[in-house]
Amino acid sequence: MAKREDRTICPVIMAGGGGTRLWPLSRSGHPKQFLAPSGGKHTLFQESLARLQGLAGGGWRLAPPVVITNEDYRFLVLDQLAAIECEAGAVVLEPMGRNTAPALTLAALHAGEAHADPVLVVCPADHGVGDVAAMTAALQAAVAQAASGSVVVLGVPASRPETGFGYIRSAPANGARQVLEFVEKPDLATAQRYVASGEYHWNSGIFVLKASTWLAALQRFRPDIAAATRTAWDARTADAGFVRPGKAQFAQVPAESIDYAVMEHCPGSEFDIRMVPLDARWSDLGAWDAVWQARAHDDAGNTVEGDAVLHSSHNTMVHATSRLVAVIGMNDTVVVETPDAVLVMNRDSSQDVKELVAGLTARDRAEPLLPRKVPRPWGWFDSIDAGPRFQVKRIMVKPGASLSLQMHHHRAEHWIVVSGTAKVTRGDDTFLLAENESTYIPMGQKHRLSNPGKVPLEIIEVQSGGYLGEDDIVRFDDTYGRQ
Repeated sequence: MAKREDRTICPVIMAGGGGTRLWPLSRSGHPKQFLAPSGGKHTLFQESLARLQGLAGGGWRLAPPVVITNEDYRFLVLDQLAAIECEAGAVVLEPMGRNTAPALTLAALHAGEAHADPVLVVCPADHGVGDVAAMTAALQAAVAQAASGSVVVLGVPASRPETGFGYIRSAPANGARQVLEFVEKPDLATAQRYVASGEYHWNSGIFVLKASTWLAALQRFRPDIAAATRTAWDARTADAGFVRPGKAQFAQVPAESIDYAVMEHCPGSEFDIRMVPLDARWSDLGAWDAVWQARAHDDAGNTVEGDAVLHSSHNTMVHATSRLVAVIGMNDTVVVETPDAVLVMNRDSSQDVKELVAGLTARDRAEPLLPRKVPRPWGWFDSIDAGPRFQVKRIMVKPGASLSLQMHHHRAEHWIVVSGTAKVTRGDDTFLLAENESTYIPMGQKHRLSNPGKVPLEIIEVQSGGYLGEDDIVRFDDTYGRQ
């Protein structure tokens, strides 16, 4: 039976990627979509949500967004939604990465149950847009086209040859153009030919289509993904605002992108596929060269974020997070400084960062995983010093928040309150500590740290013992459902 007409727009934000090409700022445990690599006030994820608010009106209702992410990022998502006072319609947690086609299928299944048959506006969470009004106009045109059953992709005018982008060839037309071909990441000579021809646009990765259209197209071209993802969806659980597809079932879903699974098969098929041009100063911010291009430059082509001084340098980007960075006589260079890692490279080598990170990961280095300052649902900790048998952390606990009731087999801890009030559970005792007061947690002792006050609590924690890894935690009770 055909679904009734639905005048609902449902934003779908894809926020599960690792962002390894923006290392060392982006880490697998805190990736680029939850950062502001262009120096803005809000993160890329927050900006992605905010710029879709203009789609409401004209007879269309804007539904709360569906966010697709994974278990590791769930509290980052909640914190950043709360910071911009945005309530999600659902936060769907993938048990493991299976690329974008299964992710969109989860969103379509949810949206099809929450609404009649909404138009999905599918956006990656890690793009930059300089002209929001132009993007809104392009999306409104795409929604109107998608409402009639078309699959719509937003195409960015190809202004330069890029080998890291996908390309779209379309028939000349005013408005929505018929898509003739998708080409994924051509070599340099081919990309140069595409740009010179004027027939190609970059594939922005932004798609607009009805939930039912996506599910029908997936069933037509990749029934294996459609069936396996639906099985995982049917085994889902829901708790604390999260929707979790069945883990064992989702592990059986083939990994594939939206483009490879469906989009490349649509031209010439029964599925009408259109492209709406997007001329809105778009950037995928997928590599440091793209970040340099998106930022404002001085007369020498340089751009700086943080405390940095450049001399006799041109077309260079410096991103400093914790100290003064001085650069002399560098051209077409990227310098990214973080407390635990520094990257220096030629801008032309931006695509190679992914291979560098893979090499570090293969050597079991910690730097690809987490930044020195690690976000937690209760606040954050910053590992400020470490050596044989000791580690020093600065810890912030949000007002009203609490760490888990836990125990460590291999370390003892000393806590010193810097500001705020700490509520400490140690064994059978519970007591308060004020500023400049301290306590000692013996090895093997159950303990918990809470903030009963209305201002952030900051402490210095000194750990001592034979093993100081984060996995030496036995949790007995946790507000956030962690094991």
